[in-house]
Amino acid sequence: MAGVVGSNLVAQVGFIVRDIETAKQKWAAFLGVDVPPTQPCGDYAVTQTVFEGRPAPEANSLLAFFDVGPGLQLELIQPNEAPSTWRKFLDEHGEGMHHLAFQVKDSAQQVANAEKAGLKLVQHGLYGDASGEYNYLDAPELKCIVELLESYKK
Repeated sequence: MAGVVGSNLVAQVGFIVRDIETAKQKWAAFLGVDVPPTQPCGDYAVTQTVFEGRPAPEANSLLAFFDVGPGLQLELIQPNEAPSTWRKFLDEHGEGMHHLAFQVKDSAQQVANAEKAGLKLVQHGLYGDASGEYNYLDAPELKCIVELLESYKK
């Protein structure tokens, strides 16, 4: 089954954290794996981040990724102070699970499908290396944010 967004396979679970270095250490110990590197979300010149319909050149975060199963990733996100879905979540809810992500093809079509189903696009942009895009959709009936990831072919 493909569901509303063309996939029903969760590719990623994202957590908002205040201190990524501490969170990485705790998750690595819990999972029994090496501590992954921390990387910046990327420069606005590449990411072209848009938050709530407006360009968000200051929105940024630090990221760390754990591969926790076939095709499943755990993402830690430490937002900066600028307005973004990450900062809004931290300010309103504190640390915790921010999103479930699905790998999709044809993001524009899948975002349109999601919006027809009642989800609302709140932030989107390109990966820091421009190899793909992300789209965060508020899904109040699902009690979370849904992220659509599309990796471009190289």
